[in-house]
Parts: sequence; structure tokens; C-alpha cells
Amino acid sequence: MGRLPIDTHYLASQLEGLLEIASPTGYTDVIVRAVSTELRRLGLDFEMTRRGAIRATMPGRNHQPARAIISHLDTLGAQIKYLKDNGRLELVPIGTWSARFAEGARCTIFSEKGAYRGTILPLKSSGHTYAEEIDTQPTGWPHVELRVDAFARNADELERLGIEVGDIVSIDPQPEFLDNGFIVSRHLDNKGGVAVMLAALEAMTRAGTQPPVDTYWLFTIAEEVGVGASAVLTPHVASMVTIDNGTSAPGQNSSEFGVTVAMADQAGPFDWHLTKKLVDLCRDEDIRFQKDIFRHYRSDSASAIEAGHDVRTALITFGVDSSHGYERIHMHALRSLAELITAYTTSPVDITRDADEIGPLNGFTTQPMEEAEQELSGEGGLPDEEESAG
Repeated sequence: MGRLPIDTHYLASQLEGLLEIASPTGYTDVIVRAVSTELRRLGLDFEMTRRGAIRATMPGRNHQPARAIISHLDTLGAQIKYLKDNGRLELVPIGTWSARFAEGARCTIFSEKGAYRGTILPLKSSGHTYAEEIDTQPTGWPHVELRVDAFARNADELERLGIEVGDIVSIDPQPEFLDNGFIVSRHLDNKGGVAVMLAALEAMTRAGTQPPVDTYWLFTIAEEVGVGASAVLTPHVASMVTIDNGTSAPGQNSSEFGVTVAMADQAGPFDWHLTKKLVDLCRDEDIRFQKDIFRHYRSDSASAIEAGHDVRTALITFGVDSSHGYERIHMHALRSLAELITAYTTSPVDITRDADEIGPLNGFTTQPMEEAEQELSGEGGLPDEEESAG
């Protein structure tokens, strides 16, 4: 069928709504309910794991080999490690991110007695008191503290507020949607991916398309701490495409425009055949793309493989500048990803043998091994024998 037109207004509104919901790993119930409500509105049946990972189903013309599209609902955040004598809070990060990006952040503390607002500050934060010492103090989580916007001058008063060790802290995203298509916010990883999936689903339901095989739309709740897709897959799924952020930075080939196809991350190469299919679809459907390899990166794909799932995995991304900091993306990349998802989920199954978990050699895949033929002529070719002999 090919790619379907994407409603970018719907995509942007979904992303904006998702960013408004605090969802650091370990505190995802609200966003799980919100996404479940939207899936129900789109007409999809779904079920959930005990802790809230979502598995929505779009029935296909055949049941197997089933496909899955996956992204994660959880974001980075922090947790209270210690109630300090000065009435402030020591923190540890949820997920991997630098305290450099925590300094100055507005945030919310979720305690059993209610939510409190606050600001994460360096230990020396008053310019009128510390002058140049502010610029020379170390950077790191032991060198920041959370100032609570409540009457809290010491640890006892923090306890009376109901604030305790282990309470979750959500970092304000502070999103900006610019008229030129750029979107700047924290937590675009991976609420951008969730919005892309919903936009692709909206396009498919609006067009009334049925995929060739059952397609599962998965939303995990603990990717930022490495758990991800370990428990949400079914044995029917043969191929899983992960949607997450790419890394637009010096030395990387990711871009804030088009689809960035990941060829490998720190867990190793992605499935050769599934990745090639996605690249071929980009070429056939005139979807801008580039390839990249991520060194300090893992995704839901890694957790699925490590959990023992024998599933083909691929990773397609939207390029993010300043990943795990103040992130920036462009709508062009989000739309391109949604288009690719619609093209992939409606495309024919190429490896029919994948319907069986275990099978014979017959129908097994092949990879090219022959040397490529070279035709050298004109400028830039090798000199002929007569010229080279001289």
C-alpha cells in the first residue's frame, strides 16, 4: 500500500499532551492511562502487564509471523536520596543523565502526602555570596541539591511535610513548539516516539487499512533503566521495530530531518534483514533517511534480546540534538518516521519462515557474499595496462 499521509497537527497535539504528563521511570501510571484512553478512542484493543506496559493489537489478515512497533513512556528523572540538615534534598538520577542539565531545573516532588514544587540548584548558587566560586565548583549529582518551595529549614520540617527518602522527582519539560517546525523540550526521548506511533495508528485507522499480519503496538515503562521490552512481547512476534531518539552530534550521522536508521548500538548490530527492509522502504517511498551507529546507547531492542526473545530487531529514530539534556527535534523527522511505520506495517511479509519459532533450513534467509562487480570507465578510473606499464 505504501506510506500514508500523516496528520501533523494530531502528531503535535499528542506530543504536547504527553509532555504535560510527568512520567519518570517508576511513576508512569498516569501516562499509561492517558495512552490507553487514546488507543481506545482509535479503536484498538489492548492489554497491560502487571506494572503497566501496554500491548495493543491491530489484527492482520494472518496471525503470523506477527510484527511489533515499540516505544517507551518513561523518562529521565530523579529520586530523593537524603534529607539534608539545611532543609534541602540530596538526589540520585533516574536513568543516565548529567547533573549539568539538572542545575536550574524546576521540578515536582511526589510524596505520599501530595506534590511539592522545587528547583535543583548547585550547592553554591548565590552569586552575591560565592562570586567566582560558582563557576569553579564541581559538576555532578553530589554537588546539587533540591530546594523545596515549602516551609522546610531542616530535615525535621521536611519530614513533617511528608517528604521521604525514595520519593520520585519529575523534571519540568519546558516545551516550545516553534513555527518553523523545531520542537525544544526535555523528555522528547521518548515521548516523540510515542507521538509518532499514535500518529501512524491514526493514519491507518483513518484509512481503514488492515496489515498483512497481526501487528502489536507496544509501550514500555522502564526503558530508561534498561528493563524496557523484557516482558511485553509474545512468542508470536517475529520482528520488532523500535522507535526512539537518534543522536545528532559531532561525529554522528543522525539528523533532525528524515529518518535515522540505526545500524548498531552498544548491544551490537541490528537484524540485517529487517534493517534492510526499512531502508528499502525509505528508498521506494521517497522518505529521506540516513544511517548511524550509536556507541553509548541502548533501547527496547536490547532488553528484548537480553530477556531471551528470539526476535528480529531494528531501530529507527528521530535525530535529537543534546540528547538527555535540553533536547531539540524537528517535525520533519517525526512525520517521516510515522510515514515509514505505515509503509512497513502494510508491506508484505518477506520471510514467511519466521512464522515458526523453530523450523527447517528450507526458507532460511541468505545474505550476499559475492564480490561486487566494478565498471571503471572515464575520469576517476584506473589507468589501462599500456599507461600503467609506462
